[in-house]
Amino acid sequence: MTVTPPTIAPSPSAPLPYAQSPVWLQTIQAIVDPIPYLEKARSQYGDIFAGRSLGFPPFIILSHPQGIEQVFTADPDLFDTASGNQIVAPITGDQGLLLLEGHAHRKRRKLLMPPFHGERMRAYGAAMQAIATQVCQTWPRHQPFIMRTATQEMTLRVILRTVFGIDENERFRRLRQLLDTMLHVFDTPLGSSHLFLSSLQKDLGPWSLWGKFLRRRQEINDLLLAEIQERRHQPLGEDILSLLLAAQDEQGQPMADIELRDELMTLLFAGHETTASALAWAFYWIHKVPEVQTKLLAELSDITSSTDPNEIAKLPYLSAVCSETLRMYPLVIFTFGRILKQPMQIMGYNLPPGGMLSPCIYLLHHREDLYPNSKIFRPERFLERQFSPYEYIPFGGGNRRCLGYAFALFEMKLILATVLKQTTLKLADQRSIKPVRRGITFTPAGGVPMVMGS
Repeated sequence: MTVTPPTIAPSPSAPLPYAQSPVWLQTIQAIVDPIPYLEKARSQYGDIFAGRSLGFPPFIILSHPQGIEQVFTADPDLFDTASGNQIVAPITGDQGLLLLEGHAHRKRRKLLMPPFHGERMRAYGAAMQAIATQVCQTWPRHQPFIMRTATQEMTLRVILRTVFGIDENERFRRLRQLLDTMLHVFDTPLGSSHLFLSSLQKDLGPWSLWGKFLRRRQEINDLLLAEIQERRHQPLGEDILSLLLAAQDEQGQPMADIELRDELMTLLFAGHETTASALAWAFYWIHKVPEVQTKLLAELSDITSSTDPNEIAKLPYLSAVCSETLRMYPLVIFTFGRILKQPMQIMGYNLPPGGMLSPCIYLLHHREDLYPNSKIFRPERFLERQFSPYEYIPFGGGNRRCLGYAFALFEMKLILATVLKQTTLKLADQRSIKPVRRGITFTPAGGVPMVMGS
């Protein structure tokens, strides 16, 4: 049984520990290889410390449940979250949920919540299973394939079905291709640096990294706007775009095309990219740790084609595998930043306005006092105790907790169960896989090569 970490209360006059390496070096480390940098910094400075990175306000990294609770339970109006989240604006635009604040954010979040929770969400279970079956039937036998590519196809088709009610016609096939190629721009540290350093965001022609990105983004925008225009003249359905088209503000005005486009881009990006990487990690760990695979297959043995998807989602060991996957290598290593608009005291330190509070998911999830032997993949830890929303935060927390967290977990469980019941898989290479940056997210290096047998 693990013990909740003790509270820490230094004198309010104590200076906040500050990372001493040069700003340019902290910036490179944060972009290229942040995990060793963060682990070393915590060992030097403790559970809360400050630093600098080019293009960002001074950041304050927290990895103690007490400090994270103080951030998540504080009045949201204390923070400027839109400025802290500007890094995603080139992908999502600035009129989507991630960049909205205050009343506009609360209103949009309330509007978007129903499809990702409750009966509306569970209605997509059969579609998730059918898409997983269709995709895994295309995998080659006895030849390596990249699991991350396969899971991206699954999750992108699922989110297209959810958002638009359809995922198979020429427009959506083109949209899937464009989204993939646009995000490939950020597959390398150099590509990812364009999101972090605005000085690199220059269109130097169609062969430049940012130029490629801008042209793919424009093509995606054109496809989305064309779909919006067509759907305005059609009967509304049960999908999310219909929900957005029907929405009106206090004056009875519908959402503008640019608002709809940015919300669709936010949903398409956030709704498939992270889940695809989480699934690839899950397949890796299940086949990397034999006892995990044995236990999971035993739990899935009674599942049939007629088993209710909701019952599958309740399976305890399957749920624990998903939780441990998201603990081990979170898809983003920080929650979205919150820039202080006024002074605030956290963990005994007086913090001035202008600092960006950055709860660190990775460091929290690798606290030895919460997760003993944290580098070992061990789903049983989630069967032995329940962690608080300040000890386990794969989807962030507070009023900025990921809107689609329940949807993502439901999708992970159904896809894993469907594929594992229908295929026999093994890793193509037994070497350990580490996370690499893909834009603001982290994905398994090499994409997890796997082989399907008979």
